[in-house]
Amino acid sequence: MRIYAVGDVHGHLDKLAAAHQRIAADRERVGDTGAPVVHIGDLVDRGPDSRGVIEHLIRGQEAGENWVVLKGNHDRMFELFLADPDNHDPGLRAHLHWVSPNLGGAATLASYGVEAAGERTLFDIHETTHAAVPERHAAFLRDLPIYWVADGVVFVHAGIRPGVPLAEQAEDDLLWIRDEFLNDTRDHGALIVHGHTPIEAVTHYGNRVNIDTGAGYGRALSAVVIEDGRAWLLAGEGRLEIPPLR
Repeated sequence: MRIYAVGDVHGHLDKLAAAHQRIAADRERVGDTGAPVVHIGDLVDRGPDSRGVIEHLIRGQEAGENWVVLKGNHDRMFELFLADPDNHDPGLRAHLHWVSPNLGGAATLASYGVEAAGERTLFDIHETTHAAVPERHAAFLRDLPIYWVADGVVFVHAGIRPGVPLAEQAEDDLLWIRDEFLNDTRDHGALIVHGHTPIEAVTHYGNRVNIDTGAGYGRALSAVVIEDGRAWLLAGEGRLEIPPLR
């Protein structure tokens, strides 16, 4: 089975459109225009057009694109804020909130026309946001799955808790985990394709593939194709194989 995957978008619609173009070109080359495309989560925050990213993905799915869109921790923070401004994501340190400057929520709100988020009360921002965010965007965020499995590959935003069956994984781990997963070299029973932790280049570690190359920090948004446990980066010149480190 051939599966494409896109890393953490973080509000960069232009980079997402370019990634989709590279995928379309590869699909055309191999004659498999219906192969699924998995978006690994963190659709929103930090970049300039989170609203555009969500609308683009909704419209693509409505048009019949075989797109799987997973929930990332930033997407959940946005979802929780829409439900209640007092909501605090358990993955965040106590002194932080989604609209804190280093998390990027203010950029998402600005894409919906909600300005000066850092200068107003949370309840004032929440009221304005409810009026600005279409219900279909809110419903889209609420309904995002937290992982997707196909052909012996698990696609998930942050990773998994090693040694725990997939059906028993905690959502907080799937959206937030880092060191316990990243430092574990064991075979997880499936190849794990994930994002969440930005790195310089897509890397295949043998038991996992990290595809978050820091689009939210001004770097590239990567798209890959997975076939039989092998991974290729989709570049302008075509496929570049990513050999496992071990």
